[in-house]
This record gives sequence, C-alpha cells and structure tokens, in this order.
Amino acid sequence: MNIKKIIFIFTLLLLTQNSFAADIQELNIDFFNRFNDENLSCYIQDALSNNHDLKKAGHVVEQYRQQAKYSLGRELPSLSVSANYLGIKVPELDTFQLKDNAFILPFAASYEADFLLKNRDKTRAAKKNYEAAKYRENAIYLALLSDVATVYINILQYDDLIKKQTETLKIEQEILSRKNKMLLRGTISSTELNNSQKAVKEAQSLIDTLNKERETLIMQLAVLTGNSSSNISEMSFGKLEEIEYSGTIPDEISSEVIFSRPDVKAVQADLEKAKIDVRVARKEFFPRFNIIGVWVFNTLAPGTFFSWESSLAAILAGATQDIFKGGMKVANLKMQKAKYEELFENYNQTNLNAVKEVNTALCIIKHDKQIEDNTKSELFYEEQNFNSANKKLVQGIISKPQYLSDEKRLISSHNAYTKAKTQRLINYFTLYKAVGGQL
Repeated sequence: MNIKKIIFIFTLLLLTQNSFAADIQELNIDFFNRFNDENLSCYIQDALSNNHDLKKAGHVVEQYRQQAKYSLGRELPSLSVSANYLGIKVPELDTFQLKDNAFILPFAASYEADFLLKNRDKTRAAKKNYEAAKYRENAIYLALLSDVATVYINILQYDDLIKKQTETLKIEQEILSRKNKMLLRGTISSTELNNSQKAVKEAQSLIDTLNKERETLIMQLAVLTGNSSSNISEMSFGKLEEIEYSGTIPDEISSEVIFSRPDVKAVQADLEKAKIDVRVARKEFFPRFNIIGVWVFNTLAPGTFFSWESSLAAILAGATQDIFKGGMKVANLKMQKAKYEELFENYNQTNLNAVKEVNTALCIIKHDKQIEDNTKSELFYEEQNFNSANKKLVQGIISKPQYLSDEKRLISSHNAYTKAKTQRLINYFTLYKAVGGQL
C-alpha cells in the first residue's frame, strides 16, 4: 500500500468521526488521485483536514441542525414544576380554615394543539434550512478542492517556466559575451550591444517575476491547506511533465448530474422552505388552540401533602384569536409570497448558470485539448529543427548565433506547450466543480 492510499484512508477515518464534516463520498476525492501525483493527493487531504473555512462551514451546518431540533421541541407539550413558600392572610370562617403560611408545589402543563399542522410546518421549514446548509457546505468543499488543485498545477507550471527561462538567460548572456567581442573587433555598433544587454536584463526580470508569482502561489496553497505560510520551504512538488489524468473526460454530461449540483440543491431547498413559510403565514389567520393543566400540592388545606384533599387541579382548553392584527398578518403573507417568487427566480437562474458552466467547461476542454495537440506538434517540429541545427553547427554550416536563436525558438515552443497543458488540466478541475464532483 503506497503512501497516497494510507493518507486517503487516514483522512477518511478522521472525517467520518467529525460530525461537522461533509459526506466524503459525495466529494469524489478519487478524482484527484487519477492525476498520479502523490503531492497533489496529500495537499487535497490536508485541505480537507485543516482548512478553517471548511470547519466554519461545518459549524454553520451544525447550527441549522440544532435549530431544527429546537423547532421540533416546540411541538411537544411543556411540563414545569416549581417549589414555593406562600404566606397569606385570610378571613377566619367557622367552617373553613386555612393556614397563614404554607408550602406549595405546582405542576403546570401546556400544549398547543396543532390541528392545522402549523407548528409541524415550522419544523419542516427549519429542516429545509438545514438541508440547504448541508448542500452549501458541499459546494464550499468542492470549490476548495478545485482551488487547491488549480494552485498546485500553476506552481508546477511556474517551476517549468522558471527552468526554461533560466536556460534563456544563459543564452542571452552568451550572446552578450559574443557581442562584446564583436564590438571590440568593430564588427557591430554600440546599439546592437545595448540591445543585447537589454535582452539579458529582460530575461533576468522575467525570472524574478516568475519566482515572485510562484512564491505567492505557494503561500496561497499553504493557507488553503491550513498550514502556516512560514513553512513553505518544507513543501514539496512534483513535475508537470509527469502529471496526466488517467481517467476519461466525458463528451457530454447528463442533466441529472447538473441538477444534482449542491448549489442547485441548496436553492431548491430554499424554495421549498419559502413555500412552507407561505403556508404557515396563511395558517396564522386561524385561532390557536391551547390546553393548559395545573395540579398544585400544598400544605394550606388539611390532609397529607400529596393527598387529593390537599391538592388543587384545573384544566383549561380553548381557542385564542388575535384582534387588530389582521393587517400585520396580511402583510406577512404578502411578504412570504414575494420571498417565494424571488427564490423561484433565483432557482431558475441557478439552473441556467449550472447548465452554462458545465457546457462551457466541456467546450473549453475540447478546444484546449486541440490547442495542446497543436502546440505539441509545433514543439515536435522545433525539436526536429533544433536537432538539425545541432548537426549543422558541428559541420560548420551555421554560425553559433544562429544556433542560439534556434535554441531560443525551441524554448519558446516548449513554454507554449507547458501553458497549454496547464490550462487543460486546470479546466479539468473547473469541470469537476461544475458537475458537483461527479466525474
């Protein structure tokens, strides 16, 4: 068992023990293992375990889960008891005498009879909020994993570009050295020498820029994986040339996959919750049916403390109707209906965006693949030309400056292929997020 599988199993066990974590199976973590890069897999697991945004999203979900439980508790009867000392002054009657101080123990029970299922609907609405929160948590997970993989691939791209730009700098420095000798012999002007010196500085400046971008991305990767940016020197990376997706990218995605995206499911849950809120607002126009029961044990009357003679019992059942609140209830109903219409439009727009994102990702991948094939062919031809130039240099057919110019063209072609491959791989991660991880 290799290290990649060990880390995956360990993280799986860790996440399943966390009550706040999203369902690991829904994230399709195996997608990132198909790129055959152990470092990428490790960073994905680090992000799942350590990223603070994920932990925050988990706590938000837990709040909604407990809110649903709280709402369920409001449907149940309530029972309370209290111990009290009572001191009173009552008239003295021949046939009825009470003590002037006593200890009373009242038991009170209350229950709102939910004949119209209004309270049940409120609990259903709270559960829909909980569902939406879980879906949004999954969306955060998918976006984070896509960002981690994208940043990692970009770092590998910069590693390759820096390596090739360093070779370009050496070529420019060699050209400058030859230009200095040619200037001493009087075969070129100072302008040509200045241009060569400028080319060296531009090559060095580009290396500095690439290093700056690379270090920025490494610090970003450290934050995404929940690590300190001060430890970037300990981070390890693979090679872009060794990374390739071993799976199959489909030519088309079914609508079931698109509409199963967590963001689509979240707005659908919001819409269902809004529909329930409209139903609850309508039921607010009807009376509330309350049942109240009281049983009080006391030491005022004769008899033992817990005897029937020393207790007072009462039960009250009736309907309660608000007065002068009709306008407020009408306004609330209209407000809930407007909210429902708003979420309905948001649901339709989210569906359109989901279809657009998936189709756009598939279209871009298709064209990126063609662009990469073209740049790969160009690189192949440049390699053939450079091999031919190498033979001509040995035979003395071409000059050294012409040979160096051919080598620069080869490096430029290689850089174009590096960028094309990087863009294709990044768009795989974009598609992964667009289809909700179902690749």
